[in-house]
Amino acid sequence: MPNAHDLLTRRRLLEGAAGVALTRPFSRAAGAPRPNIVLCMGDDHGWYETGYNGHPYLKTPVLDEMASQGLRFERLYAAAPVCSPTRASIMTGRHPNRCGTFGANWSIRPEEVTIAHILRRAGYACGHFGKWHLGPVKADSPTNPGAMGFDEWLSHDNFFEVDPPLSRNGGPPERLKGESSEVIVQEAVRFMEKARQKGKPFFAVIWFGSPHAPYVALDQDLALYKNAPAELRARFAEITAMDRAIGQLRTYLRKAGLRDNTLLWYCGDNGVPQEGRLDMPLRGHKGQLYEGGVRVPGLIEWPAVISRPRVTQVNAVTSDMLPTLCDLLGLALPRRPLDGISLKPLLDGTMTARPQPICFWAYDVRYERKVNPEPYIRGELQEGTTPTATLMKGRYTRTFENYRHPRVRPEDFRGEAAILDNRYKLLVVGDPPATELYDLRQDPGESMNLVNREAVLAKRMEQQLRDWQRSVLTSLTGADYARD
Repeated sequence: MPNAHDLLTRRRLLEGAAGVALTRPFSRAAGAPRPNIVLCMGDDHGWYETGYNGHPYLKTPVLDEMASQGLRFERLYAAAPVCSPTRASIMTGRHPNRCGTFGANWSIRPEEVTIAHILRRAGYACGHFGKWHLGPVKADSPTNPGAMGFDEWLSHDNFFEVDPPLSRNGGPPERLKGESSEVIVQEAVRFMEKARQKGKPFFAVIWFGSPHAPYVALDQDLALYKNAPAELRARFAEITAMDRAIGQLRTYLRKAGLRDNTLLWYCGDNGVPQEGRLDMPLRGHKGQLYEGGVRVPGLIEWPAVISRPRVTQVNAVTSDMLPTLCDLLGLALPRRPLDGISLKPLLDGTMTARPQPICFWAYDVRYERKVNPEPYIRGELQEGTTPTATLMKGRYTRTFENYRHPRVRPEDFRGEAAILDNRYKLLVVGDPPATELYDLRQDPGESMNLVNREAVLAKRMEQQLRDWQRSVLTSLTGADYARD
């Protein structure tokens, strides 16, 4: 099995090859500056948990203002109903199962080509701040943010609370005092200002630790929720603090003269956890493929391009971020199967429906551990260093996993899955598996199963889903990496 040096060397060779083959000169009007790009994401922040979506308690004035001024997605989906996989989808434009990132604390693979690799080769300063959760952030990890394309990072292996312990560029954890969302935004702003002074465009990824449990909040934010359910006051207060931090980011961009030509994209990483549902109109919660588990808030601000507020009902997914950014910047895509599409036509106002379906697959991880026990990365390289507030297996740090899957077996089509077209959503869920079909435009709460009434449609969608799963399993074997 390759050691850390071998993996990192291979990563650099792949990135070098990608830089030649995956990018072409930035296409823009003569003299026009390249846009800055900021991707922000809340941790366990579900679709319903914003003021603009009608939540009965939450106060999110900054997100509400963004929704009233930019592009608001009514149907943005996380690629998975839990955190690590969704993060892999943003970085790669691929469904996370293609690289074995099946669930929380499952790492990405070193051979993946990320949006940070591509943008760094195109001349962007690339920085990551906050929750990484795609492998350890320590220096010798072959999947730390630096190995995955970032020039700088101040990051955590998993979630964090007030006074967060973070690793700077792979060093030992250091505790930074303050409300965690504000801490990482302040660090990201320093990075942006440094890039601005050097005349470089920046790509900043800010992945908040809020509002993931356990819930820890400042008194000033708790005071806003005296009338909310007691068990959720701190959760709501974390969301408000995160909202305020996003406001601080927007204030910096405005004062620095960067706001007009900065693409700022906010989303959640999965649906709301079960305790946060309240009277949410969507079915399901975090960990499930129903709407409540995968539908998330989504907003884009880019005043130079999105000059008037818009709301879109077009389906989009976190896997779309990489191909969208590449298309906007005139950069070629990685030579491997992608599951996302470019949303540039949506920003242009010419996309009225998604040209291909979105597929979901919550793989059976217990089966994977049983039949493919060989680790993809040596165990000591998968051990995290940044402590969390809760124990797991007797430790405050988290250990990651990923396994070699050398061949496709008939039994590999396991775990719950779903396929979503512009109107209908088919799910294969439960034990034993059962097929369900919903018309989301007429039944957003997924209450009326149409699988018998629309049997022909259900059969066709089920075959589409199966064909897609076969492609994913081929990627899982590592076949895509042989093409580089």
